[in-house]
Amino acid sequence: MLRFIGRRLLVAIPTLFVVVTAAFFMMRAAPGNPFSLDRKLPPAIERNLREKYGMNKPLPQQYLDYVGGVLKGDLGPSLKYRDKTVLGILKENYPVSLRLGLSAILLASIVGVSLGVLAAMRQNRSVDYGVMAVAILGVCVPTFVTAPLLVLGFASRLGWLPTAGWNGGALPNLVLPVTVLALPQIAIISRLTRAGMIEVLRSNYVRTARAKGLPEHRIVIRHALRAALLPLVSYLGPACAGLLTGSLVVERIFNLPGLGKFFVISALQRDYTVVMGMVIVYAGLILALNLVADLLYAVLDPRVRLA
Repeated sequence: MLRFIGRRLLVAIPTLFVVVTAAFFMMRAAPGNPFSLDRKLPPAIERNLREKYGMNKPLPQQYLDYVGGVLKGDLGPSLKYRDKTVLGILKENYPVSLRLGLSAILLASIVGVSLGVLAAMRQNRSVDYGVMAVAILGVCVPTFVTAPLLVLGFASRLGWLPTAGWNGGALPNLVLPVTVLALPQIAIISRLTRAGMIEVLRSNYVRTARAKGLPEHRIVIRHALRAALLPLVSYLGPACAGLLTGSLVVERIFNLPGLGKFFVISALQRDYTVVMGMVIVYAGLILALNLVADLLYAVLDPRVRLA
């Protein structure tokens, strides 16, 4: 297993290098620059700003300087937020996205797996059709539609919950954004779990367990569910990375100070260093969580060997 982890970490290094390279040149290819979006600056001031941030150098030299800083753990200063570094912005705002993401993925996993198992156990019955109808609806309806609808119903009209804001992470402020984040994941997880459970329930070892007279709930929980979760484990790796780094739409709609909101604002403002820092964090999370998914895959399925 240690050899497997070592190989994956060695592969992750060139992967991150490719991601950083592609993101750097794509950002520089976008029209405009951080100093010409709000108002036209005098040429002398803009020239001084470019010199301060090293943007007066040739593009290859800028790239080498940036990669050198990343290798030293320095993601550079923000080009738009005065006296703030990229690492400072990430440290300041990641707790919001982390709390939202963990809450959403935990809720989605519990509800989605439960609905998927229920649908598989009642295949081709009204319960199955109802769960799949809700799942399809959850996949098709985007978050920028469900978020305003939930705000309109539960916040504006009923007044049960606040419309927006963080308020230190108070529970009433978490309910709507976590629900909006979890709904599409519940739909996908329930479909994956249902498909996996249906396949496993028809396998020979489950038939053998039933022939031995084991209770149905024990067959489902101890035997079938473990194998049925394998496709789900593969999906949850990148899904968790997306939720933990913040939802661009949800954080914007609910005015939450998370990474997703800063990513949108920084991209619009051409704050190259902040966008690059968040791309690196997202790529690193995907690589790390995919590694965790592979390790869990081996734990759930004894036939998998990590050499």
